[in-house]
Amino acid sequence: MRKLITENFWLKISAVLISLFLWFFVTSRGQSEISFEVPLEFKNIPANIGIANASVKNVSVTVRGHERTMKNLKASDVRVYVNLDKAKKGEGTFYVNTNDVKLPYSLSATNVNPSSVRIKLDETISVTVRVKPVLSGQPENGFFVGPIRVEPKNVVLKGLKSEVRKLRILKTEPLDITDLNKTLTQEVNIDTGGANVSPEPGVVKVTINITEKKR
Repeated sequence: MRKLITENFWLKISAVLISLFLWFFVTSRGQSEISFEVPLEFKNIPANIGIANASVKNVSVTVRGHERTMKNLKASDVRVYVNLDKAKKGEGTFYVNTNDVKLPYSLSATNVNPSSVRIKLDETISVTVRVKPVLSGQPENGFFVGPIRVEPKNVVLKGLKSEVRKLRILKTEPLDITDLNKTLTQEVNIDTGGANVSPEPGVVKVTINITEKKR
């Protein structure tokens, strides 16, 4: 048995190496690489913590695979996740590597750039704030705007502590009353002004009483 293994040992080693080379050559044929700009996604964010700022919003991901598969690949098929399960309030560095990339079957990520992101996390809170309706335009000549009713009058505002503290009231999106000559009831969205907050509910019902002027 020993003689069977050692006989022509180096010849056998050479045959194995040649076989490995041929296998690599065959499997690598038809392979190609392409890079995509992909938005970062955050998962496992701890309760009562939110993202205040991130140093980068997108990363460049290099994907490798067979040309036939790569031909139909779109940027939306590539997902990159940053795991924040151990994140704490404050600013920290979080690393991104090829294991954080989710791809269709048979494709692989070979590089992610940049490989780290600075993220600032802040405490999240909930407060109750008043809703103020916003009107645009003027009613028909001879009519005026009477009492305005908003339902609900207050909404619960959730978001980063630093953002929520700035907001004492929330306005609605503008409600057009141009040439209006009768009472109007309409649902309108809450306008957060671009702040990183979420009102609940996000829609309120506004009733605008339009009254004819007495002559």
